[in-house]
Amino acid sequence: MIVRSASAQYSGLGKEGKGSVSTQSGVLDRQPYGFNTRFEDGKGTNPEELIAAAHASCFTMALSFALARAGFADGELDTTAKVSLEKDGDGFRVTKSALTLNAKVPGISADRFATIADDAKANCPISKLLNAEVTLERNLA
Repeated sequence: MIVRSASAQYSGLGKEGKGSVSTQSGVLDRQPYGFNTRFEDGKGTNPEELIAAAHASCFTMALSFALARAGFADGELDTTAKVSLEKDGDGFRVTKSALTLNAKVPGISADRFATIADDAKANCPISKLLNAEVTLERNLA
């Protein structure tokens, strides 16, 4: 089993509070977050952006490995994930992660590509983690 970690701190409460988030690898080190970075355009990050980064990178890696297993040796994959946060009663809920994939995979048919990409979307660990709709728009050059 592989275990990765991140930590978050928050000082103050509600809109006035300010937080920071750090990752085990150090890629994020006390990166600021708070109300202004989540609901406005403040400098820093937010949970939805971090989920989007995790989903885009997880799916893209899963697809890369699936294409290699299928016998393809070359290609370029570029994925964007857009995570939607919507009002849900008195709180909020992540309702969707929309993946957009632009790919170049020499020698693959559109049907074969769609099958492999759809399987990667369904089986990447972050897709399995999310309790939200996960969509995929595929563009094969």
